[in-house]
Amino acid sequence: MTNVKNTPLCENCEFYDYDEEYEMYICTQRMDEDEMSRFMQGGYRACPYFKFYDEYKSVQKQN
Repeated sequence: MTNVKNTPLCENCEFYDYDEEYEMYICTQRMDEDEMSRFMQGGYRACPYFKFYDEYKSVQKQN
């Protein structure tokens, strides 16, 4: 994903996860073929699927 000013980074996204099969980080957001094509070509100014991953939020639910 292209880092445009004010664009969230994939590394901070809840959908950015390590895939052991490919041995790399990937976006796990489910997209149809058209959405994936637009996403890979940089057709979005900012990722419409970005959801901030807050590890502390999940810990709070456990307490």
